[in-house]
Amino acid sequence: MPRHDVNDLIAFLAVARERSFTRAAAQLGVSQSALSHTIRALEERLGVRLLTRTTRSVAPTEAGDRLLQNVGPRLDEINAELAALSALRETPAGTIRITTGEHAAESILWPALARLLPRYPDIKVELTVDYGLTDIVAERYDAGVRLGEQVAKDMIAVRIGPDFRMAVVGTPAYFKQRERPKHPQDLTHHACINMRLPTYGGIYAWEFEKRGRAMRVRVDGQTVFNSIALRMNAVMSGLGLSYLPEDQVRAQLAKGQLVRVLDDWCPPFPGYHLYYPSRRQSSPAFALLVDALRYRG
Repeated sequence: MPRHDVNDLIAFLAVARERSFTRAAAQLGVSQSALSHTIRALEERLGVRLLTRTTRSVAPTEAGDRLLQNVGPRLDEINAELAALSALRETPAGTIRITTGEHAAESILWPALARLLPRYPDIKVELTVDYGLTDIVAERYDAGVRLGEQVAKDMIAVRIGPDFRMAVVGTPAYFKQRERPKHPQDLTHHACINMRLPTYGGIYAWEFEKRGRAMRVRVDGQTVFNSIALRMNAVMSGLGLSYLPEDQVRAQLAKGQLVRVLDDWCPPFPGYHLYYPSRRQSSPAFALLVDALRYRG
């Protein structure tokens, strides 16, 4: 196959997967006009239209989708084999892309990376904080991080953290004006700091369990965030009660800056797991990362 055909196929796959000439051009490091010319030239050689273009979107045609589904995985396999050749290097190298939630990124991934990366300067790690249940194969991530109960059965899962609990907290000043809730349903009478998580279909309902009885409570308040840091700022400012990972508020509780309620209604969640496809080639760099993250209890 001529070299220009391979390059043009790579360009087509980037546009088809990104559904955007702008994002694909940035990914490939070329101009949008050059990328558009490449796609037109490929279509002319093949004699079929591969992409449908409008002012707002780009989508594969039937022929383009066939090319995407059949050729895309083969080029991905070639790239994986080339990456696996790094095993022949004395120094582990390569880029590892991981999708994760904010809490796992800050409490588990970053501490491990801060220890690992200075020792292996040829390893690069890209972390994307995303609360959605990302398809790591389709989005071409090397691995993802989820709670144990959320990992698909066809993935290899490695436990990277202990079980943890959530905590309902508020400031002492807040509780001078409000009676402390004794039951999760009492939260409906309190100002609460909500969080938006796409994995739960929008606004997250706070989860509780006691003596085998589980319940989810939808709370209300003035603010909605998808960031732990912003929820922490809001609760410390006295805007209401917040539902946060226990380890994130431990210091504030010890100093008396926050007060915890409904402690007996907050059971542990299964710990975080790193997961990846069973067919993934385990490069030395990836193996080092897995070993650095592995939870040893």
